[in-house]
Amino acid sequence: MLDSQEHTPQYWLTRFVLLRLLGAIYAVAFLVAINQILPLIGSHGLLPVDNYLQQVSTTLGSKEAAFFRLPSVFWFWHSDFALLLASWAGLILSLIVVAGYANALSMGVLWVLYLSLVHVGQDWYGYGWEIQLTETGFLAIFLCPLLDMLPFPKRPPPLLIIVLFRWLIFRGMFGAGMIKYRGDAVWRKGTALYYYFETQPIPGPLSRWFHFLPRVLLRLGVWFNWLAELLAPWFAFGPRLGRHIAGTIIFLFQLSIILSGNLSFLNWLTIVPALACMDDSFWAKILPGVLVRKAAKAAQEAEVSTPMQYTAIIVTCIVGVLSFQPAFNLLSPKQIMNTSFDPLELVNTYGAFGSVGKERYNVVFEGTSDLNPVSADWKAYPYKGLPVALAQPPPQVAPYQLRLDWQMWFAAMSTADQYPWTYHLAWKLLHNDPGVLGLFAGNPFPGKPPRYIRAVIYRYRFARPEQNGGPYWERERLGLWLPALSVQNPQFVAYLKGQGWIK
Repeated sequence: MLDSQEHTPQYWLTRFVLLRLLGAIYAVAFLVAINQILPLIGSHGLLPVDNYLQQVSTTLGSKEAAFFRLPSVFWFWHSDFALLLASWAGLILSLIVVAGYANALSMGVLWVLYLSLVHVGQDWYGYGWEIQLTETGFLAIFLCPLLDMLPFPKRPPPLLIIVLFRWLIFRGMFGAGMIKYRGDAVWRKGTALYYYFETQPIPGPLSRWFHFLPRVLLRLGVWFNWLAELLAPWFAFGPRLGRHIAGTIIFLFQLSIILSGNLSFLNWLTIVPALACMDDSFWAKILPGVLVRKAAKAAQEAEVSTPMQYTAIIVTCIVGVLSFQPAFNLLSPKQIMNTSFDPLELVNTYGAFGSVGKERYNVVFEGTSDLNPVSADWKAYPYKGLPVALAQPPPQVAPYQLRLDWQMWFAAMSTADQYPWTYHLAWKLLHNDPGVLGLFAGNPFPGKPPRYIRAVIYRYRFARPEQNGGPYWERERLGLWLPALSVQNPQFVAYLKGQGWIK
């Protein structure tokens, strides 16, 4: 029977499950790029990639220096076609991995393509899970044989790479726990979940239900957070039973976050290295018998690859050296989160919600065709994920990511001048730009562009559920976030020209 000896764990099924889930996450990430990359960073996007590459080259002194600081295939070719070609190639390769076929070459190509997108994605790709995907994808390359793409190849997964996945889940979970403990008193007091479900970036269909749970349960939720982030990760390196329990706790914790909101593919991605806590004795109890038998057959016919083993040693040494700064960061009272310490994003530091906002602010773009903006009838542009209409419940979006909505959640806590691309967004709405309009859920001006665009900031709250319906949200208008702008405004036009966004 597979993995029958207690002290000789096997990882054939672990590799199979881990790669399939990683392939699915890659597929979602590349699908997001296919749908959004051009209106975000294309040649006519909100932050054109050509402008960005020129700025980086100028800042660092040369194109070569810029390439070594931000490696990307798009330094050589970054037309709209190139961006879409890379995204489609990534999606197709990802689906092949999901189907069960992966080798080091295909996983390497996926890693290069996604790293290339991250390094030119600017604000839109500045999230912790982007570098977490590149680090996870890098390790996955070395789980596979160089060429053999069979679901259960004869080459066993190197144990050292499995251990590196455990090191990744340890840093991710423990770092997230420490950043919370150090960062905000509401975590230490156990009251963070009084606010989190309402103020998180993009609520989900169940977020309001979670928000109005009894407060004793919300406090218990914080303690579950400490169990999953501060205690369980230590057992990732322990004996089999401890590892399996730790992996299960981390999985259940991530599942609870998935159910309570829309945090992109972050939580699915975090599950990937947690799977390395389980060996085949765990999977043999829950996976279909046909997979268990195939894994057992592969284990019986296993052929150890000396080059694969030596490569695993080299990778482990590289990761070990690069881990010094992230490890020190975990111990530092000035801990930072979601930061890379090397140009290839190989070993990073992670964390989320080190502080929890107590109020939810939303910026809503509005347009009008009236001549006088002071007395005008304004119509709102609905987001795909962020709340606008009070009666509209939040949709289920994750693991898909709405990159405009995410950035507007951050922008609502700042000013428009700190997010200058919002002026470019207003300009494009004044021209009914189809790419940018595709980032919204609808266009209130389908026939003719509006005469003016403005942005209003509101404070949103969950309305208490009622048996006979009622609104899902309540809101309070706080003021203008962007003043009324038109294509005839000379200062507006001059600013956009100065940024290189229009000619």
